[in-house]
Amino acid sequence: MAKQVQQLDRVIIRFAGDSGDGMQLTGDRFTQESAAFGNDLATFPNFPAEIRAPQGTLPGVSSFQVHFADHDILTAGDAPDVLVAMNPAALKANLHDMKPGTAIIVDSHDFSNRNLIKAGYEGNPLEEEGAGSLAEDYNLSVLDLTGMTVEAVKEFGLSRKDAARAKNMFALGLLSWMYGRPTETTIDFLSARFAKVPDIRDANITAFKAGWNFGETTEAFVVSYEIKPAKMEPGTYRNISGNLALAYGLVASGVQSGLPVFLGTYPITPATDILHELSKHKRFGITTFQAEDEIAGIGAALGASFAGSLGITTTSGPGIALKSETIGLAVMTELPLLIIDVQRGGPSTGLPTKTEQADLLQAMFGRNGESPVPIVAPQSPGDCFAAAIEATRIAVTYRTPVMLLSDGYLANGSEPWSIPDVESLPKIDPDFASATNKTVTDKKGETTEEYWPYLRDEETLARPWAIPGTPGLEHRIGGLEKGDGHGNISYDPANHDFMVRTRQAKVDRIADSLPPLEVEDPSGKAKVLVLGWGSTYGPIGAAARRVRKAGLDVAQVHLRHLNPFPKDLGEILKRYDAVMIPEMNLGQLSLLIRAKFLVDVVGYNQVNGMPLKAAELAEAITDLITATTGDVNASDAGTGTKETVK
Repeated sequence: MAKQVQQLDRVIIRFAGDSGDGMQLTGDRFTQESAAFGNDLATFPNFPAEIRAPQGTLPGVSSFQVHFADHDILTAGDAPDVLVAMNPAALKANLHDMKPGTAIIVDSHDFSNRNLIKAGYEGNPLEEEGAGSLAEDYNLSVLDLTGMTVEAVKEFGLSRKDAARAKNMFALGLLSWMYGRPTETTIDFLSARFAKVPDIRDANITAFKAGWNFGETTEAFVVSYEIKPAKMEPGTYRNISGNLALAYGLVASGVQSGLPVFLGTYPITPATDILHELSKHKRFGITTFQAEDEIAGIGAALGASFAGSLGITTTSGPGIALKSETIGLAVMTELPLLIIDVQRGGPSTGLPTKTEQADLLQAMFGRNGESPVPIVAPQSPGDCFAAAIEATRIAVTYRTPVMLLSDGYLANGSEPWSIPDVESLPKIDPDFASATNKTVTDKKGETTEEYWPYLRDEETLARPWAIPGTPGLEHRIGGLEKGDGHGNISYDPANHDFMVRTRQAKVDRIADSLPPLEVEDPSGKAKVLVLGWGSTYGPIGAAARRVRKAGLDVAQVHLRHLNPFPKDLGEILKRYDAVMIPEMNLGQLSLLIRAKFLVDVVGYNQVNGMPLKAAELAEAITDLITATTGDVNASDAGTGTKETVK
């Protein structure tokens, strides 16, 4: 029978299995194949925090979701169109996300009584019939993926256990056939990864090809699918994760500023990959130091800044708590320092591998005394590159520590990224002090030239940055309050009040250098504004598209700079009758906006370790439009778009 090819504009696939089944690798390879094909895509890896979670249990399930399309997309998708489940636990943990009629491919091999009990099943769901069964509600394909894999690779003499480990490649080959993915990238990857173990290399490649051939020849799948490449702006693209983009942005920051880069850090999920990546780029003048703890990491980074390097430290929320005293020292010494917080679920160790946006108030206020720190937040994995450069610009130009708030969703997720022209990147001038800056007259009328470390630039209020050892520019800095200008220790109450206000004014001056906010309001008639920050950009944008497709008007603004706020934010907020702020916390930006601008806002808050869902957010926006405009038809219009809008 001739195979049919069906055209689709987008597909969401989720690979799920035990944390040892290679689902992250499988999803990553499918993503790379889709990127090579030219689709737009977004990914969402989801895995346990334990190094080896309990096998066959719901907490031990690891999954990887990829959304790829022939058009611009903003999220990894709310729910899969296809679920590949490698065991009972993977099926049960993900079934609630599947809509009726979607496709489920199950490896039947591990559906033993023992594994079914572990997953909480009373019977085998693959054998049930009638109303409410998997076969009735879904497009169910039950395959012995493990058995077919073992049979396909038996010529290589592997043990059954080792042979079965290649089942993820069999599944990848099958899905690659189903969706017309190019296979060369995966074969090249396997050849390189297992070059030193030929039997494992050949077994994985054989399993991958066997999965492809099974799809091509079996009568179980009579339809394959084609998703054409997406139309994108001309350029050179690569698939990139948020942590990788951040690392590249830090490399570029060092090049564009001419500063040696020093990373002082301590490993912590989900920020550690930045350390791993930066350690590979010593040729760009980058030094990485894995300290014994969080405090030592930031202490070394601040010392590097004092010595004339671009000091950086990376961490997550628990590490920020430990680093807070040294961040305050950076505020007092007014040295450039980048603090990268890849946020995760808290409090304490919380949900290390899940995402959250709950460190905003910690970043804003989590230090003793009045110690303002600028805050920058990227909106997508690729945008982490530009955000790193922007954070460096602020830190170096204004002589201040800067907090960059990424999160687990951005860090581990990926998207196509247009590699920028190096010539287009902004130059960052450290403008080191090279000469004395103060003429001092003594009581006898004699003058001497001195270096005062706390004289300020009139425009930025930044103090000079002198590298230790520069002749004539010897100076002392530390954590005690400084006298204005000369920088000597001062306990004078009036001076302390003045210096506190000056440090705040310096941060406020950053707003003068920020571009106007971009307001996405296509009709110009919207009465409701959705304001977001960080990784909520994708879900908010996708939800706004749904609402507009239903014929309703909604405006969107997304913040990169959270301290200081852009100068035009207050005026924009007052244009709209209602403002909604979706966040993965209990309303932290909402609190700041209410306090700063005296604008009442509607919070949309979720703290479950998962990204916001566009469909649910679209419903909430539609309800707010209904309440604001009094249009009783708006609610019906909103719900009618949930399944039809991409």
